[in-house]
Amino acid sequence: MSEEFLQAGLGFGAMLLLIVLRAPVGLAMLLVGAVGYQQIVGFDVLLNYLKTTPYHLFANYTLSVIPLFILMGAIAERGGLARDLFTAAQALVGARRGGLAIGVIGACAAFGAVCGSSVATTATFARAALPELRRYGYAPGLATGTIAVGGTLGILIPPSVILVVYAISTEQNIAKLFMAALIPGLLATFSYIVAIMIQARLRPELMPPAPAMSFAEKRAALLRVLPVLSIAVAVIGGIYGGIFTPTESAAVGVVATLAVAVARRSLGWTELFAALRGTAETTAMIFAILLGAEVFNAFLALTQAPDLLALWITEQSLPAYGVLALLLASYIVLGAVMDELAMILLTLPVFFPVVTALDFGLSTEETAIWFGILVLIVVGIGLTAPPIGLNVFVVAGLARDVPMARIYRGVLPYLAMDFLRLALCTGFPALSLLLVRWLG
Repeated sequence: MSEEFLQAGLGFGAMLLLIVLRAPVGLAMLLVGAVGYQQIVGFDVLLNYLKTTPYHLFANYTLSVIPLFILMGAIAERGGLARDLFTAAQALVGARRGGLAIGVIGACAAFGAVCGSSVATTATFARAALPELRRYGYAPGLATGTIAVGGTLGILIPPSVILVVYAISTEQNIAKLFMAALIPGLLATFSYIVAIMIQARLRPELMPPAPAMSFAEKRAALLRVLPVLSIAVAVIGGIYGGIFTPTESAAVGVVATLAVAVARRSLGWTELFAALRGTAETTAMIFAILLGAEVFNAFLALTQAPDLLALWITEQSLPAYGVLALLLASYIVLGAVMDELAMILLTLPVFFPVVTALDFGLSTEETAIWFGILVLIVVGIGLTAPPIGLNVFVVAGLARDVPMARIYRGVLPYLAMDFLRLALCTGFPALSLLLVRWLG
């Protein structure tokens, strides 16, 4: 066993070293995986493997859902639909203390239903909402921290690119994972709103109320947002109702979002080309990581280290929830220093067999779905937790006058809610599985 673990350990160490040296994550995994694969089975076998693997990986029809959901979010962002969502939320609750911050969370949740990217959601609302929060006197740390955590709803509220990758990697049903994510995603939205209300009660000076809108202004703002909400309902409802497959639903969402943006004349050729280019760049990055992870995981499979580790853990007679807690803690630590997509693709070959071998009183499929939602939650924590919360860096890049430490302080109340939600979803799997059992 020691030789296998030594090979796998050296591979992990070399890969992390390349990442620290600023090599692209996908390239680091591909190079280390290819070298390790060649060392075990030989150069000719490696060439045969590389000759067929990229084609079979990228010819997978399921992967087409990724660029479609990314494109839908890009069109929504550049077509001004996110700004409409924030304006509508501002009309509803902006006049109360903390209302604008609540509006950011609500708008992020609605935008998450048409955009599966956390970073895109964060960047969009940093541009759309941060000027308004500042104009009405919100504390800089609170304003930026709220946008950073609101951005995590881009992956917590289905559709989610992270869940699609998890489904493909573990061979699970994407629609069922989307069903499982809805209640935890709504719970996240509610818990963030509660955090804002508590802060508004304890420190009202941080978030003054905005002037109330007239009835006509409120009506106009709500009417303008109806098409966006209709798209979200069609995309998610179509999947839940079995009307569309996830890929078909994403295609419908792209066409509908494009139609709304064009009808409003808020999306010109320049914005459309920018959306297409951004989609291509993001998709290429994700696919490069997928290929690198595929080769690296093939190397790990040859060492048999993941299977041996799973066998060793199950032989220790540790409590199932104790093992799960250790794995989730590992995700939180890794998520603070690694890209979330690379972290998931690297750890699943090791962690997934361990989790599915444990007895939680659930079927194997339910365990896999439930674990996917828990992984999604800890990924969201990693996106805002220090020292390398990606969403915090995105907001800091757009609010250069706000120190990073102040943004992290603004995030802390929401992180407390995140850990509470993680404990609830861990202790009560039904929160994730209720809709799956009802609709699946």
